[in-house]
This record gives sequence, C-alpha cells and structure tokens, in this order.
Amino acid sequence: MEHDPISTPETPARTPALAQAVAAPLTRAAIFLVAKLNPGSENRAILRSFCGDLAALVRAVEFRDLEGGLSCVIGFGCDAWDRLFGQPRPAELHPFRELRAGARHAVSTPGDLLLHIRAKRMDLSFELATQIMARMGNAVSPVDEVQGFRYFDDRDLMGFVDGTENPRGTAAADAVVIGDEDANFAGGSYVIVQKYLHDLGAWNALSTEAQERIIGRTKLSDIELDDSVKPTSAHNALTTIVENGKEVKILRDNMPFGRPGYGEFGTYFIGYSRSPRTIEQMLENMFIGRPPGNYDRILDFSRAVTGNLFFVPSATFLESIADDPIKQDQASEVPTNEDRAVEDQTTAAEPPPAPVVAETSSSIPSVRDGSLGIGSLKGDTRHE
Repeated sequence: MEHDPISTPETPARTPALAQAVAAPLTRAAIFLVAKLNPGSENRAILRSFCGDLAALVRAVEFRDLEGGLSCVIGFGCDAWDRLFGQPRPAELHPFRELRAGARHAVSTPGDLLLHIRAKRMDLSFELATQIMARMGNAVSPVDEVQGFRYFDDRDLMGFVDGTENPRGTAAADAVVIGDEDANFAGGSYVIVQKYLHDLGAWNALSTEAQERIIGRTKLSDIELDDSVKPTSAHNALTTIVENGKEVKILRDNMPFGRPGYGEFGTYFIGYSRSPRTIEQMLENMFIGRPPGNYDRILDFSRAVTGNLFFVPSATFLESIADDPIKQDQASEVPTNEDRAVEDQTTAAEPPPAPVVAETSSSIPSVRDGSLGIGSLKGDTRHE
C-alpha cells in the first residue's frame, strides 16, 4: 500500500520529534475543554489548518505575560484521528474503555478533541481558550468545559494533598513520551481524562482516620501509611502497578473545580502516559478491584461523570500537517455517518457511537504504574 504523506508528516531521520508541553510545570489555573468535530470536509480542513496555527496562537497570548507559564496541549480521539489524519493510527489509540461493577461506573462519554490549557493566571488561560474557539469556529462543538484551580497547599476538595508521586525531570519525559515502541508517533503521548463529582457531606462525616485508610496517606502531613496499617483497598495501593519489579509512573495534573451554589465539588483527573494501558489498569483496579471486589472505597463518595482517551501527537506532527483541501479529504476515505448526513442534506446528524465496554474481569495486562491521584497525590511546579 502506498504511503499517504499527509497521514504521518515525515520529519528528518536525525531530528527527534518535539513533544507538546505535556510535562510543563504545574500551574495555579487550567481549562479543560473537550469538543466534538462537526461533520463535513470543510470542518476537517479548518481543524487541520488550526493544528498548524496553535503554536503561534499560544505565543501571541503568552507574550502578554512571559512569566505566566502559559501552555496548551491538544489531543485527538480515535474517531477524529481517522477523519483528520487517516492511517496509520497511533498503535494504542482506541475508544475509552468503559468499566462497570455494581454501583461503580467508569463512563465513556463523547469527545473528539481535548484542549488542556495551563497558566499561573486564569485570565491567560481564559484568553487563549477564547482565541482558540474563535479560530476553530463552527468546525467544532463544545462537549464539556471545566475551569480548574489549585486549592491551598495543593489539596483536592476532599482535603488531601494531590500529586505527591508525580515523576520529575527526565523521569517525567520517560513516563509520558513515546519512543521507539511506536516510531511513527515518537514524541507523542496518551492522555485519559475523567471528571469526578464528590459527595463531600458523606465524606466529611467520616473520621480523619477512616479517610486516611481510604486514601492511604495521612491527611495533615501527606505521609504514606505503612503497609502494616494501609488496607489493600487504599487508593494509592490500587493505583500502584509494578512491571518487572519496577514501579511505572504516569504524569497527572489534576485540578479541583466546583460550583458551591449548586453543591458541586469535584476533581478533574488528567493523566498522561506513554501507554494508555497503565491508566486503564489503574482504573480496573479501582472500579473492579484487585482482586475483584477489593475496590477503591473512594468511589463510595466520588463518581465519574465523563471519560475519554486521547492521543497527543508531537508538536512536530502538528506543524507538519499540510494545508491541502484535496489531501484533507483523503484522510477520511470512507465517509462517516455524520459526513453522509451533511452530504445528503438531512436535518440531523447521526447519534454518537455506543460506548465501548470493557470486560469486568482483570483482562487488562499489568503494565506501567503511577498513582491516579484523585486524592492522594501532590502536584507542584516541579511535578512532585
């Protein structure tokens, strides 16, 4: 089969692909925006063109405050990837794997595009999000938007420090940046996002000691409980996965969010990894249990209301995408149901595809590790 030059923009063999700002320092403010790619070849063309313009947009807004730490990461779901870029697809890109066990449900929700915007100031994040949405225009429709903030000394709204086990420096890059295992997409990363809502009334009714046993760390000092005291169902126990005797990390940048007037309090989980299997194994341990039934008791007080898996291509890939309307159409050789709906001038788009449901047995292989960090991990400006 002849190689399609627009599917995987070629880079010089001796020049490594430049990753997006996945491992940028953690910040005080963030916007998480999930959107849907609207049907039609013109919308695919707009979004492909936007990919090449994103870095310039970030620079333009960043220049207003060079100390503001502004960055933006863009990721794509598997359906959007096929429509925008064609084959080959990143080796492990697939729909988010839904999990269900009893009352616990890791839902899979619609989303073609993720924008993770970070800065020390919310106004910088807000301005960049505004400029990005204006640039994409009607090519996309927003599905979910969350504005997150750092809470006191890096705690979540459940009162525990969030982000303690994040890798630092070169270890962070090793945890999230794809290498030779998928050479076509070296420099890329995978990212999983979930929005969790907390029942703070029920949580705060627990004693501090009971909360600490659920999380696996002390609440005040953020010290990990000794294994002789910590239950096997503790959050940080279930989200620790060891491969070949070595703990494998992910990089997370969780943020609290909420609307007190509506009684809404939550954590936006965002985890980057060089393989989605790492986080998928963590989620299976949490929702199904390790062994099955020994689940994460934090889920008695928190529920996931969104779930998505995206691939974050390298910055080199984004800047190399050709702005050629003819070739853009070739990226989706077989029209989707939504595209047929537009071309046939029907009045409504087809409904979104049914979510992919994962088996509730321990079917996902144990791979990389790290902590999901809904309430047990601490983040600072150096990814601690």
